[in-house]
Amino acid sequence: MLTRLSKRREVSSLVAVTAPLDGASPQLYARHFLHAIHGEEVLAGLRHFRRRIGRPLIVVWDHLQAHRARCVREFVKRHPEDFQIEWLPGYAPELNPEEPCNNAVKLAMFNATPTSVEELRALARRNFLRLGRKPHLLHAFFRYVGLSVT
Repeated sequence: MLTRLSKRREVSSLVAVTAPLDGASPQLYARHFLHAIHGEEVLAGLRHFRRRIGRPLIVVWDHLQAHRARCVREFVKRHPEDFQIEWLPGYAPELNPEEPCNNAVKLAMFNATPTSVEELRALARRNFLRLGRKPHLLHAFFRYVGLSVT
């Protein structure tokens, strides 16, 4: 008998994948939350990614409601020197290099059987960190979606 141990959205991740510009390796950054992503989590992620990356960011987003939240729009408007937002078409996961990144982590966790939400969060974090140490895969995610970044 199979019993589901968790709800669908007990762990959600915000992910930033930096483009491999000027010969630098692409980098992967992730924040994990124990609930669905809303505007406040997007703000926390933007602040975190900006601090960690250390330079202004061009953010490429899909049309997730949390990305369009009023608090996010106002925050980005107050920090034009730090964030430039570019929008993907309405539904275009095939254009987003973050999507194959998420799929790789989900595939790595496919047969995992965490016994708690914290264990699930730790497993997601570990797999994102592991993926972040594989720049050849991060490069491949950009090529997969058809982006030539040099």
